[in-house]
Amino acid sequence: MTSALNPAKFRDPFVTAKGETRATVALRALETLWFNTGTLCNLTCLNCYIESSPRNDRLSYLTLAEVQTYLDEIARDRLPTKLIGFTGGEPFMNPDITAMLDAVLSRGLDALVLTNAMKPLRKLRSEMLALRERYGDRLTIRVSLDHYDPPIHEQERGRRSWAPALDGLIWLARNGFKLDVAGRRFTGETEQSLRDGFAALFTAHNIPVDAHDPVRLMLFPEMEPERDVPEITTACWGILHKSPDDVMCAGARMVVKRRNAASPVVLACTLLAYDPRFEMGTTLAEAAAPVSLNHPFCASFCVLGGASCSR
Repeated sequence: MTSALNPAKFRDPFVTAKGETRATVALRALETLWFNTGTLCNLTCLNCYIESSPRNDRLSYLTLAEVQTYLDEIARDRLPTKLIGFTGGEPFMNPDITAMLDAVLSRGLDALVLTNAMKPLRKLRSEMLALRERYGDRLTIRVSLDHYDPPIHEQERGRRSWAPALDGLIWLARNGFKLDVAGRRFTGETEQSLRDGFAALFTAHNIPVDAHDPVRLMLFPEMEPERDVPEITTACWGILHKSPDDVMCAGARMVVKRRNAASPVVLACTLLAYDPRFEMGTTLAEAAAPVSLNHPFCASFCVLGGASCSR
């Protein structure tokens, strides 16, 4: 049983509960820009970090025009951005998603979409085939498959969620899409065991994903905001033999639009959608400031978990 988070932790952006200097991360370069297309989703998962569901619209659908504003800023300011990621919710529920992808890819940027590969994607198969035909491997689809064993996957994603997700993954594979898969580490298995299990699944269905490549199959740590985790201090970089440049916010930001908001805002990363402390302005220029690692997810997912949503 995990212990509850000490309420004195993660309160001050500069100092930890023990009075030590909190670690910060400077933006090395904006290599990846994420767009959260909206929190609405066709599933209600057991432990979704962003609480996506068919009813949660706390983050509204972004529009094509709003996405283009940020693409224009990247071009105007000659930012070193190479990858544009789309997450949700379920991105393929956003009515502008294929137009957004075309806008990104037509500018010479790469695109990555995180999806459960279920009914919303199935409705857009013809449009997606056209994008793949036009842009090839510059479009990557990352399918969320929480575990290689159907009952365990469905414990998290809900009954009857396995077959349509696998069907979507197989369709993408057979139609030549560049694929990644995202799994979870919630079972307590070793990483080797998880990768071996996924490898057997991919082989059985001729899915061309190398399960032992940590980019092609990402295994994400669980994120529980109320679980007690250490605060990250400036001393931790030396203790853990890590660099601030290794952390996701050193190279990425995320754009969201809050329900009833007049315009989108830029956040420090993909994981902290609801915490106003991590809003960094409405433009990418404003969002270039350093990020204080003042949230449990900074420790559990990024620094100690060693994970990143970007590839």
